[in-house]
Amino acid sequence: MNQSPSRTLSPTPSYAGLSLRLFARVIDLLVLAVPLAVFISFLSVGMKISTAFLELRPGEPPSQILKAFGHTFIYISLAFFLLMSWLYFAILESSRWRATVGKRAVSLYVTDLQGKRVTFARATARFFFGRLFMHIPVLGIYYFMIDCFSIPFTQRKQAIHDAVSGCLVLREPPRGPLGGPG
Repeated sequence: MNQSPSRTLSPTPSYAGLSLRLFARVIDLLVLAVPLAVFISFLSVGMKISTAFLELRPGEPPSQILKAFGHTFIYISLAFFLLMSWLYFAILESSRWRATVGKRAVSLYVTDLQGKRVTFARATARFFFGRLFMHIPVLGIYYFMIDCFSIPFTQRKQAIHDAVSGCLVLREPPRGPLGGPG
């Protein structure tokens, strides 16, 4: 088996703060919006409700959107978004990149507490304790605020989903055994 060298934290690691993490999240949402838009387009054509998109108006209440598209459409779209998001975050954060496209763009890296690459299972736990809870109607926004705003108050700038899953988000790549990039 080809094992990558052990990666360890530099003597004084630089933890990622809230603003960089939110900026990375915006980039990730933009990346995820493309396949979601394609999926919704094909689903609406498949369910023969594509003309309902033309009748949408800004500021319409959710009840009108449900009336136009139906619960089935909304639930299938949400299930697809959750599945796609989970795979996107878990695969990329456990890959050699140790980051999603958004995190990579702002030089952030997800590691375990020792600075090593996280496993797919750990990245999955990180997703489910963080982003999944944010999709719960009404409660999601409160969880998001508590989760994100806990970052400045922890020693390692960990959100709740980081602490529960045993992860860190660093502003620099972990160092290899000889002090250079791992």
